[in-house]
Amino acid sequence: MGRGKIEIKRIENSTNRQVTYSKRRNGIIKKAKEIAVLCDAKVSLVIFSSTGKMTNYCSPSSSLIEILDKYQNSSGKKLWDAKHEYLSAELDRIKKENDNMQIELRHLKGEDLTSLQPKELIPIEKALEDGYDSVRAKQMEIWKMHKKNERLLEEEQKRLTYICSLQQQQQIEINGVMREMGENGGGGGGIDNNHKGVAAAGGRDYPPSHHHYPYHRHHQMPFAFRVQPIQPNLHSSRAAAAATTTTICP
Repeated sequence: MGRGKIEIKRIENSTNRQVTYSKRRNGIIKKAKEIAVLCDAKVSLVIFSSTGKMTNYCSPSSSLIEILDKYQNSSGKKLWDAKHEYLSAELDRIKKENDNMQIELRHLKGEDLTSLQPKELIPIEKALEDGYDSVRAKQMEIWKMHKKNERLLEEEQKRLTYICSLQQQQQIEINGVMREMGENGGGGGGIDNNHKGVAAAGGRDYPPSHHHYPYHRHHQMPFAFRVQPIQPNLHSSRAAAAATTTTICP
């Protein structure tokens, strides 16, 4: 028995409808390819499914735009009129806006004002005043920022100057204490007394003649002083001298 004739109507079952669409889509694309190859025809095919998915085919020797242009020339129908009209209107609008902006810019520069009426000059004056106020406000903001930075730099410079002067004063006081200690320890009798004091501090009491040091200044044994101030800032040379530790090295 042969196949029965299929009634051409919408398939209600969605699954069967999708299967039929896929089969017939592939079949029509196959037929379009065959006619393009066998007959050297220019074929363009565009299919949209019920879900909006697009499938297209165009013969290798042509393009869709080329075929549509040929269709427009052959049929006399204007396919691009609506699009061209929209683009033309958009270009005219942009050109008009550009011309108006150029005119406003010339007016703000003080050009082409002779043809303006007094009412037309009022908004221009207002725009210039607003622009002037904005520029002055920005300049004032920058000036205040510079003054603040300058004040901070001056304060930092004063602080560093004070620290340097304080360190110099401390160094001068320390040098004075060391010089005074050297003068006090330069006598002949001062060696035995200092040595006795050091020995007593260590828990041993040696007589002054335990080590027979010559008392002549030229034959005096070398000795060194180590000054350790109690406080970093010495206000009195004599008070600092009393607070230092003297070490005699034979």
